[in-house]
Amino acid sequence: MTGLKNSGLSGERRPDPAILPNLDPLAAELNHREHKALSPAATFSGNGIRRRPAVDPNEGYRQAFSMDADRILHSLAYTRYIDKTQVFSLIQNDHITHRVLHVQLVSKIARTIGRFLRLNEDLIEAISLGHDIGHTPFGHQGEGYLSELCQQAGIGHFAHNVQSIQFLDQVERKGLGWNLCLQTLDGILCHDGEIHNPSLTPQPDKDFSTLDAEIAAKKKTPDVPLVPMTLEGCVVRMADTIAYIGRDLEDAIRLGLLRREDIPDAITRVLGNTNGTIVYRLVTDMIACSHERRSVAFSPEISEALHALKTFSYQRIYTHPKNRRHAAAIKERFARLFETCLSDLAAGNTKADIFSGFLADMSPHYTETHTPAEIVRDYIAGMTDRYFLSQFPEEPLSPSFLSAPDAPDP
Repeated sequence: MTGLKNSGLSGERRPDPAILPNLDPLAAELNHREHKALSPAATFSGNGIRRRPAVDPNEGYRQAFSMDADRILHSLAYTRYIDKTQVFSLIQNDHITHRVLHVQLVSKIARTIGRFLRLNEDLIEAISLGHDIGHTPFGHQGEGYLSELCQQAGIGHFAHNVQSIQFLDQVERKGLGWNLCLQTLDGILCHDGEIHNPSLTPQPDKDFSTLDAEIAAKKKTPDVPLVPMTLEGCVVRMADTIAYIGRDLEDAIRLGLLRREDIPDAITRVLGNTNGTIVYRLVTDMIACSHERRSVAFSPEISEALHALKTFSYQRIYTHPKNRRHAAAIKERFARLFETCLSDLAAGNTKADIFSGFLADMSPHYTETHTPAEIVRDYIAGMTDRYFLSQFPEEPLSPSFLSAPDAPDP
């Protein structure tokens, strides 16, 4: 399977550590610089906690969260962002936001906020880049369909933030995972950008047993509220909303779902009516309300307007009939694919793609610790939109917006 096959580790040639320069003193210098420059409320790189000790001799000089960001960026799951739906799918318009752009926008916005609040930008980047890696094909619609199937299979609800941890911790590198820091994984799990929070205060007293318990809680009750353990995680959670709320408006206007003048005056008076203005006002307000504090917040007026905008977007964009034109067909394909994959696993059909493209060379640890339904869940969740549709070549779906107008940039 070209779109999902796990990367090979056998035959990998690494340089001899003996011929590399010793840069360990530089790491100590960077850590010292952090303590001088960052806020006391920041998360320092030297405090990064991994589930397993780092054993690579080449890692010694690299700071923990910077390395996490690199590992996420180089993961196969990150590569597949490029063809994952953000809000609109099956669109013939190259200017509509895909998931890959969304995570880059989250990273940029969150790092901007973090710089003014003197937080750890490496940790912010790692959380931002990894926060949506678990998203299914076809965005939140696909997430809902897969969640129903997972419940029927007895493996709990499906939540994309839980699946992001699953990919990074259990599936990547043939099931060995990337051994990311607790603070990074916690920020990814707790991002919940759809929840409206006027303010967030981190809950620092967590360890890996807490992470595992929160993952189990999310599988049982997806709406259970979680709060990040770091201020950096809180910033990313707020930035997730800032990154999508105005951008989704621009995409909807570009596709003709609504007009700019349809946005209520009570919202535009406070936030403006373009993505650029909305982002600027939200970021500026958040920095002003959070500077030199151990929490992040919006002012009451901005928070109220943002909540109203999210409600407006839900009613006019996310549940718009045109955006759900193929909902029934896609849901049926999810169910059929889930059942087919389970049957292939039960029959040991090694010619099936779930064997050749996903389980090929997977570590025994993964196959021995995951049920067939969990394996199918991971396989389908990792698909891009295009790859999912390729499983049904005789049943093409027409574009959702046949003549999407290309509105001028604001």
